[in-house]
Amino acid sequence: MNTAILELNILVANYPVEYIFAMSGSFQALVQKIAIARDELQLRLDYMDAAGELFVCQHWSIYLHDTTGQRATIDIKGLPDSFFDYYENVGAAIDPVMDYVIEHHVPAHEQVIFTETSWKQSQLYQSGCGKIYDHEHIMTGPIVGQGKLIGTVHFARTNRTSAFNSQDLMRLSALCTHISAKLAFLRAKQELNQVACLTQRELQIASLVAKGLTNAEIAAELWISQNTVKQTLKRVFRKLNVSARAEMVARCQIPQI
Repeated sequence: MNTAILELNILVANYPVEYIFAMSGSFQALVQKIAIARDELQLRLDYMDAAGELFVCQHWSIYLHDTTGQRATIDIKGLPDSFFDYYENVGAAIDPVMDYVIEHHVPAHEQVIFTETSWKQSQLYQSGCGKIYDHEHIMTGPIVGQGKLIGTVHFARTNRTSAFNSQDLMRLSALCTHISAKLAFLRAKQELNQVACLTQRELQIASLVAKGLTNAEIAAELWISQNTVKQTLKRVFRKLNVSARAEMVARCQIPQI
């Protein structure tokens, strides 16, 4: 039997036809909102408003690294603040579903990794994910940018609910693609706006940094003091939201020599 038809038959067997059409409409509505989001905040808010209903889950979240890869914004629904501390300190180190997503850049739920019995016996379930926070079923999806993971989305269903299935994975894969593409667009636009704010002198000094010159050599080249060079670079770092010379050069898209 054709795979798509088989998937549809499985879906119909688990959900009423009316619900299937409702999910399809909800998915298209969310994709449209993602497409027209004016910034990352709007994207996150629209996602959090719709994701729980779309995937029929009680707990969900989105985790995004910033452009430097150092800081992150986290939005969580249905869980206490203590869950974040638990996951950061305990869960992250023993989460094979997350490991799978990081390695393969594709969505996964617990049944991709475990049998039903081994999931209930796993460290992640026993340490708190299932026993304390009632995550009977979990699913995670990747948000990717420039070939690396820049964020994740997470879903959990509580006790006495059905497990996530292959249709959920297909829908999540499509959704993660839309989020990743929109995020790439928003961040590229932001970077262009930041570079446009640099003065001619700031761009001149940045281009000399790209050539490998030290502050002393730049000062000699431009007949200015080393302190002027230092203070100018501080302003550039602040405007571009970077913390290193190589990062500044990359952000300005100046070829390094």
